[in-house]
Amino acid sequence: MSGNDIVFDFGRAERIGLDEAVFCQMKSPAQIDAILDGAAQRHAGLLLTRLDMDKLAALSPAHRERADYCPVSQTAFFGPLRPVASSGTVAIVAAGTSDASVAREATRTLRHAGIEASLIVDVGVAGLWRLTERLDDIRRHPVVIAVAGMDAALASVLGGLVSSAMICVPTSVGYGAAESGRTALNAMLVSCAPGITVCNIDNGYGAACAALRILASAARMRDPG
Repeated sequence: MSGNDIVFDFGRAERIGLDEAVFCQMKSPAQIDAILDGAAQRHAGLLLTRLDMDKLAALSPAHRERADYCPVSQTAFFGPLRPVASSGTVAIVAAGTSDASVAREATRTLRHAGIEASLIVDVGVAGLWRLTERLDDIRRHPVVIAVAGMDAALASVLGGLVSSAMICVPTSVGYGAAESGRTALNAMLVSCAPGITVCNIDNGYGAACAALRILASAARMRDPG
């Protein structure tokens, strides 16, 4: 596998304000190593997603040493990392600890972009008091990412209680009829809470990117220059 087999989009951030990430799930360690070689030559920082521990272990030692790896989210930061530019703008609210991997993928994606998100976990509607106790904290954030599996009721409940921009992520958590997240996806899509945005199943990365677009648009409105 040579670098010529990889066409990496280093200009994406300039075009749309979002860096290209490396989705590792269907890539071989050799392909990932080739991408990281190119990034190192450019002194570019990368976010790697869906990087499991076996694949991480198969990377070259030099690349493993430079990777800031999170096993919960299966993400890694490679190369230089942006300093935190803002905090208190995004809350990531996960229904249960079983949803933590998706929530942390969103958290890490935002951190890679310089946004320190607030992570609130295990506030699902099965114990509604857990959510109501955190509502004031959640409402302080202009963007909220709701992460939930099973019946995904958290999305509708939050959508009816907060005025923040709502980005919802269904997860593949649940027993048989949950259908690996399809029930949660459908529940979010048909929610009676108006104006919520729904991402693909388990796509914490996509939810974080949607949040980044919202924040960037708001910044341009404040400062058109």
